[in-house]
Amino acid sequence: MSKPPALSSREVIRAFERVGFTVVREEGSHKVMERPGHRFKLSVPCHKGETVAPGTLRSLIRASGLTPEEFASLL
Repeated sequence: MSKPPALSSREVIRAFERVGFTVVREEGSHKVMERPGHRFKLSVPCHKGETVAPGTLRSLIRASGLTPEEFASLL
């Protein structure tokens, strides 16, 4: 898998919302997202002025059940 792009937490959340995930709660500096019928919850870090770390983004994409190409098409 290639290195994912540098994205803000807002961009990551919008991309996941396009496939049915919704923000269900905010815990500290993280927003927790769920999708009905999906097994895993996604915890997206929302640190002011920072991008989501590449390893964290890869993990979120994997947990969402999307391929990196499918996620890139949502951006």
